[in-house]
Amino acid sequence: MPGSDGGGGKTKSGSNGGGGKSSMNSVMKARLIGALVLVVAALAATGVSVGWIWSKADAVTPVTLPSGGQKPMETVDPSAKPSETPTPTGKVLGTEMVADNKDVMPIMSSAWTSQYERTGLWGGTAIWFTVHKNYDGKKNDWGNYVAFGQLPPQIKYVNTAAGRRQAASQAGSRAIVELYTKDAKISAVTHKAITVGDHPGHEITARVAINQPPLKETFSTIMIAVIDRGDGTAAVSIADFAGSTPAWQNVWRYKVSQIKINQ
Repeated sequence: MPGSDGGGGKTKSGSNGGGGKSSMNSVMKARLIGALVLVVAALAATGVSVGWIWSKADAVTPVTLPSGGQKPMETVDPSAKPSETPTPTGKVLGTEMVADNKDVMPIMSSAWTSQYERTGLWGGTAIWFTVHKNYDGKKNDWGNYVAFGQLPPQIKYVNTAAGRRQAASQAGSRAIVELYTKDAKISAVTHKAITVGDHPGHEITARVAINQPPLKETFSTIMIAVIDRGDGTAAVSIADFAGSTPAWQNVWRYKVSQIKINQ
């Protein structure tokens, strides 16, 4: 079949030319595939890198800090760390507790000794009276404690009957957590309005259950007095008396009545 032969020849001739183009196409495809493989590999590597960065970012994302007098996180400049402003403190001078702002409260008696403030007051100081010395045989003492200073700035203060009551409650709660624990058992809570000079205030008393073998005390009495200073701030005295020494409660009330506000 001539048509078939010629066609066959043409087919061969066409077949030889097509083979050259096919080889070139194969090379181009191979190069393209190679390039694609490199791109995919680069993207994969970038993906892994980005994934690692995000996982690290998640790991260092700041979390919400618990409330209750916790120290705020510091913002640190990589080139320089700013110095912290120290919390002001008061001093026991002779027969007086002198707050940082120069407010004054008389000490309970000469039997009481100077102590550091640990109820969370601002610019405060404190005194201590040992009731049970070495009660557990391990040089641990149990005693009475009185602190004097200002309402800490974290507690919002409003000079109204309700505002003074709320401030006293918050200062008292903070003191109980600092002196005991957040799980302390409280009972016999009382509230009353007070006046120191011409400054209105609020007093709270409460019992804190004690279970500290071999200590025989079963409770302590917490007493809080918040006194308006007349400038949008408040003076505060916090006392903690062993249940076996109730006489000190009236002494404390008398000393609170003698507080002098520096104006």
